[in-house]
Amino acid sequence: MIGLVLCGGQSLRMGADKGLLQLDKSNWALTAAEKISLLEFPVFFSVNAAQYETYSKVFDSRFLITDDDVLKLKGPLCGVLSAHLRFPKEDLLVLACDMLMMDVSVLKQLTDIYQQDTVSKQAYVFSSEGEPEPLCAIYTAAAMAHIDQLRKNGELKKHSMKYALEHIEVIFTPVAEKQKEYFRNFNTHADINGG
Repeated sequence: MIGLVLCGGQSLRMGADKGLLQLDKSNWALTAAEKISLLEFPVFFSVNAAQYETYSKVFDSRFLITDDDVLKLKGPLCGVLSAHLRFPKEDLLVLACDMLMMDVSVLKQLTDIYQQDTVSKQAYVFSSEGEPEPLCAIYTAAAMAHIDQLRKNGELKKHSMKYALEHIEVIFTPVAEKQKEYFRNFNTHADINGG
């Protein structure tokens, strides 16, 4: 398994690239990567083409995965599928860079569920109030191969992670009340400042 930090968003509401925003002495992307690294998985960064040059000045370019143009997709699904095309045999532990509050205990819980699964589901995803949390999840190589086949067949009607989840076998784990803050997305300056 490899870790994948999703940095490829447009960051329109934030007005600046979220992955490179400063957090203490680090940045958002590296903070997310360090949490995955504690589980001893190699970590890669998902970026779009416009970000590549900037990110390659901050991170070793070997660990950057640029959105693959052949997919003709946008958003997180493009990032995750691009990583699958680069590492078709690897399962992916995905974490969005803007989940600043994410705790490594949650990632450990997710990997434990994945390792203990005896029926080999295709994805391992938390759910909150009945809605999936697809940007902190594990997607198996088999799941991504299936989604890519749907894309090739013209059957991927929507290009969202939630839509993709409807077409694979998923183990959903409810987010505990005390874990809910870990799943906050920070999209605006008001989110950061508590506004």
